[in-house]
Amino acid sequence: MLHWLVLVGSGLFEAVWATALSKSEGFTKLVPTLVFAVSVTVSMGGLAFAMREIPVGTGYAIWVAVGAVTTVGWAMATGAEPISLLRIAFIVGIVGCVIGLKLTTH
Repeated sequence: MLHWLVLVGSGLFEAVWATALSKSEGFTKLVPTLVFAVSVTVSMGGLAFAMREIPVGTGYAIWVAVGAVTTVGWAMATGAEPISLLRIAFIVGIVGCVIGLKLTTH
């Protein structure tokens, strides 16, 4: 169970580093660059830890999905990206696929 929690947590840090990367303006802004560096290290470290017990395909797909859904959700919540029913439907589709992968992992 711990490995799954770490995987989801590291996926959340993926959203942090992706957002910080966009705010760093090509690593020219100090604070977003530092947030990126710390969060990418935590994110990758968590992914590496989780993959000691979780199959690589499932683990990576879940990590990416958690990061992508959180990043898009944050961007929509802050007004950086538009909100539409179609976008929300696709996000729900990503979540559904990840749940399917988890349910079929032995």
